[in-house]
Amino acid sequence: MKFLELARARYSVRKFAETPVEEEKLETVLQAGACAPTAKNMQPQRIFVLKSGEAVEKIRGITRCAFNAPVVLLICGDTGAGWVNPFNGRNSTEMDCSIVTTQMMLQAQELGLGTTWVCWFDTEAVKKAFDLPAGIEPFALLPMGYPAADCLPSPMHASRKSQEETVKYL
Repeated sequence: MKFLELARARYSVRKFAETPVEEEKLETVLQAGACAPTAKNMQPQRIFVLKSGEAVEKIRGITRCAFNAPVVLLICGDTGAGWVNPFNGRNSTEMDCSIVTTQMMLQAQELGLGTTWVCWFDTEAVKKAFDLPAGIEPFALLPMGYPAADCLPSPMHASRKSQEETVKYL
């Protein structure tokens, strides 16, 4: 599949089949995240793979947006390991984690897995539930698995603003 076709075909899966994710596919998704570009190649991402019954139940207790996926990737960043822009003082960790998450999300799509990018969760509850070390900040969840047979994209999925609204040539 060509990249633009892959990007257009991908949608947020909010209903997963009970089929487990094969270890090889999970590893390939994690490798896609590991090779993502990060500012100054500092690689501040810290990925926690939630797949044990206990871990999955914990995250389901924190947010309804785990959507009963068999695996949830908890994408965190070590804010002390991120590059800091000397011009504006911004730390790149969240941006770097976003790039990592995007690459994993698209790799999952290529492998026939569904995902949805989730930010709707209590970060303090996640830190406590998973005993995250100081300085490790949760930025996103990526529920992942095989889409349920009756899963469909949201009605808004194909709604896009025109490029005239979002792109400016200078």
